[in-house]
Amino acid sequence: MTRYIFITGGVVSSLGKGLLSASLGALLQARGYSVRLRKLDPYLNVDPGTMSPYQHGEVYVTDDGAETDLDLGHYERFTGVSSRQSDNITSGRIYQTIIQKERRGDYLGGTVQVIPHVTDAIKEFTLAEQDGIDFILCEVGGTAGDIEAMPFMEALRQLSIDLGRGRSIFVHLTLVPYLAAAGELKTKPTQHSVRDLRSIGIQPDILVCRSEHAIPDSDRRKMSLYCNVPETSVISALDVSTIYEVPVSYHKEGLDVEVLKAFGLAHSSEPDLSQWEDIIDRIKNPEGEVTIAVVGKYTGLKDAYKSLNEALAHGGIANKVKVNIQWFEAEVFEREDAIEQLVDVDAILVPGGFGKRGTEGKIAAAKFARERSVPYFGICLGMQMATIEAARNLAGVSGAGSTECEEQTNPVVGLITEWVREDGSVEQRTSETDLGGTMRLGAYPAKLKDGSLVAKIYGKTDIEERHRHRYEVNIGYVKQLEEAGVSFSGMSPDGTLPEIMELPDHPWFIGVQYHPELKSKPFQAHPLFASFIEAAIKQSRLV
Repeated sequence: MTRYIFITGGVVSSLGKGLLSASLGALLQARGYSVRLRKLDPYLNVDPGTMSPYQHGEVYVTDDGAETDLDLGHYERFTGVSSRQSDNITSGRIYQTIIQKERRGDYLGGTVQVIPHVTDAIKEFTLAEQDGIDFILCEVGGTAGDIEAMPFMEALRQLSIDLGRGRSIFVHLTLVPYLAAAGELKTKPTQHSVRDLRSIGIQPDILVCRSEHAIPDSDRRKMSLYCNVPETSVISALDVSTIYEVPVSYHKEGLDVEVLKAFGLAHSSEPDLSQWEDIIDRIKNPEGEVTIAVVGKYTGLKDAYKSLNEALAHGGIANKVKVNIQWFEAEVFEREDAIEQLVDVDAILVPGGFGKRGTEGKIAAAKFARERSVPYFGICLGMQMATIEAARNLAGVSGAGSTECEEQTNPVVGLITEWVREDGSVEQRTSETDLGGTMRLGAYPAKLKDGSLVAKIYGKTDIEERHRHRYEVNIGYVKQLEEAGVSFSGMSPDGTLPEIMELPDHPWFIGVQYHPELKSKPFQAHPLFASFIEAAIKQSRLV
C-alpha cells in the first residue's frame, strides 16, 4: 500500500521544501522503506526549459529527457532514486493537456472547469506510476495562499479524502522569524499560514519551522495550540553548516518518528544514518583544500549551477578535501590582461550555457588551461569552446567558431538537425523549431576509446550520460583536430557525434558534451568529478 506525504510551504519561498522532501525521503529509506519524490509546480510554463537561469535556477534533466525543477536534483542526490518525466508537473502542462483534450472534443461539449477537470488531472498525475512504492512524497511549489497554487491545494485536499484515513499526511514548512529589536521569535506568521491552509480544508499533521534561533518550548506550545498540531509534531529546523547534515538534523528533531506515528507505523527502531555521518565527517574534517575556478555565464545566481556546485563538493568528499570555488564571469576574460586572475587556481571548469555572450572568455580560459598545464574540465558549451580553441590554435582552422553565436566560415560547432535516439527512432529539427523541449535531452550512450584517460576514469568503455543541448562538434573537423593532437575519446555509438574530447599530452584536460554533474551523489561522486578534484590536488602541490 502506497502512502502519500504532501509537503507545502508558507510565509515565504526558499525556505527549503526541496531539502525537507529529500531529507525525509532519505530518512525513510534509512528505515528500510522505498520512496519516490515528486514536485508540483504552479507556474504556467510547460517546463522550465525556456526560462532564464536567473528566473528559475538550473534546469535539472532526467534520464528520460524531462526538463524539470532543480529540486529533483536534491531528490536524486539524497535518495539515489532516478527521477522521471512523471515526477514533475506544472500548471502549464496540466492546462496544455486539458486544452488539447477540449480541442479534440474529448469533453463531449461540456464546460471545462478548474473543478473537476484541472483538479482531476493533478490527482491523476499524483497517483500515477506508484510501482508498489512505500511512500510517495509530493512537494507543492510556492506558498500557501498563492493564487496559482490553489488548484494544486484543492486537488490534494480531495486526494487526501479519496485515499482514506492512514494513507496521506500533510507536512507544512513555515518561517518563525527572529526580531532583533524585540529580542524574540514570532509565531504569528506560522499561525496565519496554517489558517490559510485550514480555510481551504487542509489541516497540517506536522509543522516544520525554519528559524535562526532555537524555538523555546513555550513557542512550540503556542503553535501547537493555535495550529491544531500535537506539540511533538512541531519540528524545529535550524540552519546547519552543510546541506548533507539536514537528514541527521531532522532525525534528531524527531521528524521521521512523527511521520511514522502519523501513519500508525512502528517507529521504535533507529535508522541507519552511518553514510550521512561519514559524509558530514569528511566535509567538516578535510585533509586539505583546493581552489577551482568556474568560468560561467550565470555566476550572479549560484542556483544556476546547483548540480555543478554539489558535484564539485562530492569530488571533494571522495578525496577528503575542501573544494573552494572561485566564480568568474566569462566576459571578464575577453580582456587579455584579465586572464592572469587564473594564475593561483588549482583547476578550471567551464560549464554549459546558451548564446554568444561570454563565449570568447570561455575560449580564453580553455587556452590558459591548455598552455599552462592547468587541469581543465569543459562541460557542454565548455567542451565546445575548448574544441574551438584547439581548432584555432592547434589545428590552424582560421575563424573557427559556433553557429550558435553567428554565421561561420568554419563551423566547428553547429546546430544538430538529426540524431538517433536510444530506441532507434530518428529525431529531427530545424532552426525554426520551437525552443521548448527540442534539444537532445536525456540519457544517451557513448563508446569510449580504449586506453584513453576517460576510459581509465570510468573503468569501462560503454557509458550513458544525460544531455541538454542543441549544438554539437562538427564531425567534419574531427580528423583535422586529431591530427593536431586532440583525441575524441568518446563518440556516439554510430560514430557521428563527438561526446568527449581530451588532450593526451596534458595532465588533465577533458571536455564532455553531456552533463555528468546531474548523476553525481554525495555518497557516490561522479567518476569525472572525483578524478578532476584529484588532478587539482596534484596541481596544488606543484604551485
